[in-house]
Amino acid sequence: MAIKKSNKVAAASQAASLKKILKRCSSLGKKNQANCYFNDVPKGHFPVYVGQQRSRYVVPISWLAHPEFQTLLQLAEEEFGFEHDMGLTIPCDEVVFQSLISMFR
Repeated sequence: MAIKKSNKVAAASQAASLKKILKRCSSLGKKNQANCYFNDVPKGHFPVYVGQQRSRYVVPISWLAHPEFQTLLQLAEEEFGFEHDMGLTIPCDEVVFQSLISMFR
């Protein structure tokens, strides 16, 4: 019974994190003169920054449903949090990220 409860708590926490991300992503396409970082992001996508050089990738929102991408989001939340204006920063090597996203395509 304790395992079921902890799974529900973890799922609720993950759902809350995903809602925060989706809320931020839904506002990215809106024109905001003060924030010009997202003007080139197509509707239904959001920017992520990966690796030590913080290489920028524009990824589809649909990737939020992939368990592997959700794991990256959890790592990002633990290391950086989600409260910043420059998109998500993913704490992994760029080569690892490229390998992972090649599976999504």
